[in-house]
Amino acid sequence: MKSIGPVNGLYPMPTTLVGTTVDNKPNFLTVAHVGILTHEHLSIGLGKIHYSNAGIHENKTFSICIPPQELLVETDYCGIVTGKKADKSRLFELFHGTLEGAPMIKECPVNMELKLHEVLDYETHDVFIGEIVGTYVDESVLTEGKIDISRLKPMLFDMASKEYWALGPSIGFCWRDGKALKKK
Repeated sequence: MKSIGPVNGLYPMPTTLVGTTVDNKPNFLTVAHVGILTHEHLSIGLGKIHYSNAGIHENKTFSICIPPQELLVETDYCGIVTGKKADKSRLFELFHGTLEGAPMIKECPVNMELKLHEVLDYETHDVFIGEIVGTYVDESVLTEGKIDISRLKPMLFDMASKEYWALGPSIGFCWRDGKALKKK
């Protein structure tokens, strides 16, 4: 094994579009630094330079939208252009759930609206911890009432290659395949 220093080796990560309202205008930012803390709480890590941070701080709400591979160009655009200079909301058909400050995207098959639970203040980043208030799913990605990742076709972001990736086929079953070792 070779040491490469303190490099984050958790990539690839799901690519998301984070929605908020800034200056009374919907805005979206491409974010791959998303974490699952509990079944009800998610985190997003945003550099303090981002325009969206002000909207999350002010409204205490945000959305996490999972774009399909077909939205690669629009998703990438939302990560390279600031909402200070461009109205990125015009790229999508928007809707709201119960939280007005958390715009969501109809073209994204999975959208979650979150109320702000806590902010971790790091020198260069805000880590926003949100509680999921509602999840909205296009029926086309459901199988037996559950989100089917093969139908969702999410994009994965890899920092090392600076590329988007797709998922491959299933390779096994959770909480089942490891039982084979119990017999040994």
